[in-house]
Amino acid sequence: MFFPEITASQLATELSSATPPFVLDVREPWEVAEGAISGSVNIPLGELGERANEVPRDRRVVVVCRSGSRSRAATDALDRAGWDAHNLKGGMMAWERTEAA
Repeated sequence: MFFPEITASQLATELSSATPPFVLDVREPWEVAEGAISGSVNIPLGELGERANEVPRDRRVVVVCRSGSRSRAATDALDRAGWDAHNLKGGMMAWERTEAA
């Protein structure tokens, strides 16, 4: 199955652009408390179905979790429901290795 992906370095560049993506963090709140991408919005994966209306449809969405597994599931669900969603390849583990972290 195809999952649209974006690398951490690509995301870092896009976040400083004139039209940054909406960053959706699907980790649990205790995980987010340990560190998050600046400006990201936390909706745990288990709550995404009931809170999907909080995710804008007029912007590209980049979905992040710890390693990329939960975010792949969320990306797939959002993509199927009509969002322009992309998985952050490698998740926060990859993000923490970028200069932007």
